[in-house]
Amino acid sequence: MNAPQPMTLKKPPAANTVDRAAGGVNRARWLRNALPGISLVVLLATIFIMQPRAMSYMGMNLMLNLAVPIALATIAQMLIITVNDLDLSLGSFISFVACVAATLLNDHPLLGCLVLLGCIGVYALLGALIHSRRLPAIVVTLGMSFIWVGGAVLLLPAPGGSAPQWLQALVKIKTPVLPFAIVVCVVLAVAVHLFLMRSRFGVVLRGAGGNPLAMAKAGWSLLRIKVTLYALAGGFGVLSGLFLVGLTTSADANMALRYTLLSIAGVILGGGEFTGGRVSPIGAVLGALTLVLAGSLLSFIRISPDWQIGAQGAILILVLALRTAVNRLEVRPV
Repeated sequence: MNAPQPMTLKKPPAANTVDRAAGGVNRARWLRNALPGISLVVLLATIFIMQPRAMSYMGMNLMLNLAVPIALATIAQMLIITVNDLDLSLGSFISFVACVAATLLNDHPLLGCLVLLGCIGVYALLGALIHSRRLPAIVVTLGMSFIWVGGAVLLLPAPGGSAPQWLQALVKIKTPVLPFAIVVCVVLAVAVHLFLMRSRFGVVLRGAGGNPLAMAKAGWSLLRIKVTLYALAGGFGVLSGLFLVGLTTSADANMALRYTLLSIAGVILGGGEFTGGRVSPIGAVLGALTLVLAGSLLSFIRISPDWQIGAQGAILILVLALRTAVNRLEVRPV
């Protein structure tokens, strides 16, 4: 007698369709997370092909000279976006910090430190005001941008001042193998990622942007969360201003105004969203580096400075178009 054949269960066609759809969504999600890194690699490869001398310690150092201030500003903006807000005063705030560092911090170190700590406190108060009064963050921060610019002009009516010697020495540290800017950006991305994406408190902070009602019902204070994120953003903004004035050795009331838009673009390029607490610290730093390298690429192509801003915008639109296409694959219906 022949032994009975084991029965094999076949998945119904609907189940196979669901599995294929889930696999496609997973691939789309992976591509979405990898897109900031892919964009950076493509830009680097293009630059190295056009200018092989850039593939050196000195070349990378020159290209990424201002990467750290922009990366710090992008992280600051990302923390605000985490709770679905937007900071339109970040660039003027960084300019004010730079003016403080080039004047008060150099001539009266204790007073300068107190002013910088006070700046972080002002950011915390802004978070409390926006939350308690339910004010639109865009309007409040836009008004604050004029205050920061006014304070910077009072400190430095004309470009000048001098960064403290210890600050100039700090930002010009020469590290082995990789330039100091790359080392700082890597440490920054990993540290903020571990805090915001892996720690229990970081999950709570992001949850306030994703589902604030659920966080409130769980007993977490939304006011405390927003104050914490705004204070952290102010701290990273202070670090950005200090790094910037250390690199430039002097300050100007308008020197970092463009950092507002650059920081927003860096967060979006890095996979962040304006709503839902959906951010990526590593992606934000990669987005900031992409913007810096885009400027270097345009210089190698010898595009006129008058057209470089428009060309940077075109690069940004191209990357965002790819992001949109990937997002549609990720959320397509089953």
